[in-house]
Amino acid sequence: MPFPFKNINFLNPATFDGAVVYAIVLLLCALVLNRVLRLAVERALARGSHIHIDRTRVKFISQLAQIIIYIVAFFIYAHLIPALSNIGNAGLASVGVLSIVAGLAAQNTLGNLISGISLLLYRPFNVGDRLQVTAPTGLETGQIESLSLGYTILKTDDNRRVVLPNSLMASQTTVNMTRDDPRAICSVPVAISLDSDLDQARAILLEIAGSNPKTKKIVGCPVTNLDGSGVELTISIWCADSLAAGALRCDLLESVKRRFSSAGIKFPPVINYPAV
Repeated sequence: MPFPFKNINFLNPATFDGAVVYAIVLLLCALVLNRVLRLAVERALARGSHIHIDRTRVKFISQLAQIIIYIVAFFIYAHLIPALSNIGNAGLASVGVLSIVAGLAAQNTLGNLISGISLLLYRPFNVGDRLQVTAPTGLETGQIESLSLGYTILKTDDNRRVVLPNSLMASQTTVNMTRDDPRAICSVPVAISLDSDLDQARAILLEIAGSNPKTKKIVGCPVTNLDGSGVELTISIWCADSLAAGALRCDLLESVKRRFSSAGIKFPPVINYPAV
């Protein structure tokens, strides 16, 4: 069907002016839709404290929807502009070759995208969960700050951002330290000399642990090792989470040093073996 306003150049998609006008209009529409979608998502997340909202899923789907809006706008533009339609028909024979080349060039990106979708479906972790992962820098522990289409960002305790590809997150073994039950056990081994009073040392350990506000429940304080140099006691305590467990360990070690010194309880001597 011929274009009804062919004499009006800026409304005729067959002309250069018309193609530019349609490109601007469709781009503005896509930008406005993305803006509306982003505001709706922010408003929904802001109500997260009042109603249950899966923040990870909402953010992921929002990013995917924004990309789809631009893709749909491009296809509408290509359908409206006759020149692009002709180019598409002429290049149909080379689509297979171009698809292979594009697939090889973007295999890492596509792999991250597919892995991100699998992470969203299976949900081994969510935004805000505390994870322990293996990165090129070694074992990293932190909180999931964001989960995007291609990457997962882990905020560590020392305020670093570890950017991990979703393909790596989907393939490696990850320790989720807060999923369902965030509690963590703090186990602190303490060694004393053979001539020190074992019962007194255990009583001091239990007293120190019981008076610390980070302690939720004391599991026990058994003897876990015995050799010619000394006796090892290990006190195990339930804490609210892994952060509290790490802080409690530091508190216990400092308090044990002071209390044992004042009570006359000695630590095992350090044995220096001769060099071979």
